[in-house]
Amino acid sequence: MMTSRTIPPLPEEVGMGDGEEGVVVLQLPVKDPTFDLAKAVCNHGLFMMAPNGWDPATASLRRPLRLSSSSASLSVRVSQPSPPPDHLLVSVYCTTFLSSQDQDAILSQVRRMLRMSDENDRMIREFHTIHAAAKERGFGRIFRSPTLFEDMVKCILLCNCRWPRTLSMAKALCELQLELKCCTISRELYPKTPQLREFKRKRHNTMDVIAKSVDKCQENRSNLAQKAMSFFNHDNHSNKSQRMETSTVGETDSIYDFEGLPIINKLDASSPVRQLSSGILCLPNTQGNFPSPEELANVDVNYLASRCKLGYRSQWIVSLAQDIVEHKIQFSKLEEICNGSTLYSYDELDKELSGIHGFGPFTRANILMCMGFYHKIPSDSETIRHLKQFHSIKNCTVRTARKNLKAIYGKCAPFQFLAYWFEMWTCYEEIFGKMTQMPPSNYQIVTGINMKVSEIKK
Repeated sequence: MMTSRTIPPLPEEVGMGDGEEGVVVLQLPVKDPTFDLAKAVCNHGLFMMAPNGWDPATASLRRPLRLSSSSASLSVRVSQPSPPPDHLLVSVYCTTFLSSQDQDAILSQVRRMLRMSDENDRMIREFHTIHAAAKERGFGRIFRSPTLFEDMVKCILLCNCRWPRTLSMAKALCELQLELKCCTISRELYPKTPQLREFKRKRHNTMDVIAKSVDKCQENRSNLAQKAMSFFNHDNHSNKSQRMETSTVGETDSIYDFEGLPIINKLDASSPVRQLSSGILCLPNTQGNFPSPEELANVDVNYLASRCKLGYRSQWIVSLAQDIVEHKIQFSKLEEICNGSTLYSYDELDKELSGIHGFGPFTRANILMCMGFYHKIPSDSETIRHLKQFHSIKNCTVRTARKNLKAIYGKCAPFQFLAYWFEMWTCYEEIFGKMTQMPPSNYQIVTGINMKVSEIKK
């Protein structure tokens, strides 16, 4: 049974809550004595994709996570005390209280991201018995998202796309989620988004935006600022979050209301707000979460494609979200099949996923890897590059790659992917440096196109 308790914040936690005093620190038990947070996070490109944020200075992971209601998120920081004890610290910001249900929801998402379970620990120990180099480096946990839906969408973003664009699409989706959450802009986005498109065109010419309602424009600006702060800091969880100094928002300034009506006049340089690319304003340091199925199900496909530069992927993502909301895809069924991670359950899950629009072999293999199956290797151009450069298979092609992979990694069954990815990630770090120390601004360069054969150590 999972146990957790609320403890006073550490001195280092004070002031970390985006300007708010409230922070609740939970303890997450760690059973594996070899567990290393940095190694459990910085081992796959998924950790670089928004809204994940790894801080090299503090060796901690920061991102929003959803509460039990699924409609609200809070910023969370996961850290490992030094020397590593038998628990992680999970700091939840902008609140002074979390219900037991919310605590369970937060910790469950952290455990999923870090693959913290008895079954995962068993699989890592088994893998280490056949791969001494991986054991020596503490490699075996592959970072993933807090939800299967986020994994699915990000696996779509990985397909047929260069890495910098994948990163930008994930970031744009999180910014879209913030816009949706800030304004609940159903009248702007659902459907066809004509108002928002007009809003964006005008924004390029001037910072003066004509409000949709004259009456709304005349609302008291201080009240709007208070509503904004209350919203962002989830006033249902913290009374402190309702306090805000309004003197920095002048009589001619405004933010927006929360009924979908943008109310923006000229910004003063001292205004405690920032402007998103769509023109919507939010409080500084506010971060969007990855959008949920419910948030994406009714977004217009064409708007999503344009706003987040998703191209044809927007149709796949919206269809996926709609099927989940309408219970055509049931995660509980998928997870039930997944239990045990047997070859039979893999084939059954692969068959289920193949019926989802946009889920080709590469995407399905990545999703199933996220679900805990390691015996198949997702093969793409990066795989072929690795086989050519690292294993000197000069005539490797899409058709021959599967045969090559089987010959090289078959001895590591049923952990072929882990052996393959250990090689790939080791090569990346030899060229680009330790990922745990890399600033986020450099993430976009971590791709095979920037690797030279002469620099790769075999």
